[in-house]
Amino acid sequence: MSKPVKELIINQYRSRFDGIENAVVVDLRGYNAKENSQLRSHLRSKNVRVTTVKNSLAKKAIMGTPLEPMGKALVGGATFAYGTDSVVTIARALVSWSRKVKELELKGAILDGLLYEGNAGVKRLSEFPTREEAQGRIVTLAMSPGGRILGIVKTLQEKLEAGEAVVRSAP
Repeated sequence: MSKPVKELIINQYRSRFDGIENAVVVDLRGYNAKENSQLRSHLRSKNVRVTTVKNSLAKKAIMGTPLEPMGKALVGGATFAYGTDSVVTIARALVSWSRKVKELELKGAILDGLLYEGNAGVKRLSEFPTREEAQGRIVTLAMSPGGRILGIVKTLQEKLEAGEAVVRSAP
């Protein structure tokens, strides 16, 4: 491949991955076209983009970006799965799919600059709560009796800071 063609591909990867900070890398080799098509269709329905890359060119394209640590996972066949949804959701979908199609190799994932290496790393990431799930848990905790206690403590703190007297009320 000529140098101008390589530069063209690197620039295409850069533009494709621009703004992407989290992704999962898998190896899609080793299973039939029907399964590959079904997986891609399943991921597309979840707003996940899939890009098969040439490793050496992809490493150059992601250099200096939040995806740079993913370079360690770019060995052998490599396909990036990324999208607008949480990388945890993507990891869950791929882990679920890997149970059906044993040939699907989970190579790694990146979340907030941390690389989760290999099959075990992607599976571990798939067990994390998504942003929405974590926010729901926080709201639940805030609305629980413990959250009410925090509200009472905050009120007491505000009264004391304002110089007001805090009087214990009779039960």
